[in-house]
Amino acid sequence: MKNQKQNIYFAAEAGIIAALYFVLTMVSNSMGLAYGQVQFRISEALCILPVFTPAAIPGLVIGCLLSNLLSPLGWIDWVCGTGATLLAALTTYLLRNIKWKKLPVLSALMPTLWNGLIVGAQISIFLPAGTRFVGYGYSFLFVALGELVTATLGGLFLYKVLGNYKDRIFR
Repeated sequence: MKNQKQNIYFAAEAGIIAALYFVLTMVSNSMGLAYGQVQFRISEALCILPVFTPAAIPGLVIGCLLSNLLSPLGWIDWVCGTGATLLAALTTYLLRNIKWKKLPVLSALMPTLWNGLIVGAQISIFLPAGTRFVGYGYSFLFVALGELVTATLGGLFLYKVLGNYKDRIFR
């Protein structure tokens, strides 16, 4: 019975995180910031959540996949963008205990790294020639800068806010 209850909590946490990710991505999309070479997804701040709970890993991946179903790049974003989120969530979780000044800075940098590398390559290859900037370096830079603000800085802010309540919020 205890395992069943734990599974229900895990699924509920993952589902809530997926829904939050999707809704926050749609908020960013309403401002034209969710897709394309310059991305500023508010939802990326949630990428710090694997530090608190492993349920965030499937939650973030499912939320990202649902969000990317609306991407103008289509299937390639479903695969590459969601894959980048999976790698970011896994490495965020694996590095969760490494802290600098009591902050999981290395964990918070993982979405910046993976999205910069993978989504930067995806954008430089698959955006139509008339709508993209010059090459992979620029795509990496623009995606990574957006991630640095939203996922790393926003994630560390969220970490500080949730840190006092983690035992009440996460199982």
